[in-house]
Parts: sequence; C-alpha cells; structure tokens
Amino acid sequence: MMLLTKKDRSRLPKLYSTQDDPNPMVWVKFFDPCGCWTWYGVEFDGKDEFFGYVEGYDKELGYFYLSELESYRGPLGLAIERDRYFEPCRLNELRDQ
Repeated sequence: MMLLTKKDRSRLPKLYSTQDDPNPMVWVKFFDPCGCWTWYGVEFDGKDEFFGYVEGYDKELGYFYLSELESYRGPLGLAIERDRYFEPCRLNELRDQ
C-alpha cells in the first residue's frame, strides 16, 4: 500500500505553516495493524518529515518520518497502513475521542 498518495501530498500544509493555529486540520492517518500506534499527519515537508499527533504509549504532538513508517514491519511482518477511510478533521476532534 502506498502510504502517501499524490492527493495527500498536495493537501498537506508545509512544515511549520500551521504552528500558530491552536486547532489545525489533521489530513492523514497511519496505523500499525498489529499494535496500538497511530500517527496523524498535520504538516509535511514534501519529502519525509511530518508534524502531527501520535498515539502510542502516550498521546503527543511531535515529528515522525514517512521513511520510518514505510520501512517498519511488525511482529507478524505486517507494514504500517494508511487509513483510506479517514476523513480530515480538526485536531481537537481527535483529542476529544
């Protein structure tokens, strides 16, 4: 599965462009099908680096890399997936869930 489509690339804001927005849009969702980790993309540098919301052992804003998501294989050999049915939403909507 392609983790980041051309459509996703075109609509993700550039890195640091929403830093003054207290409730930015979240555009993409990636998840580990065998684990508890989920990554939500808010900004993208156009090449590899995302800024977004990460749910794992904790829930936090931070940076993550497309190349790391693409190269990861879980204990069953499954790769990270893109949620094809994710609807873009505001960050506060995710935090309130």
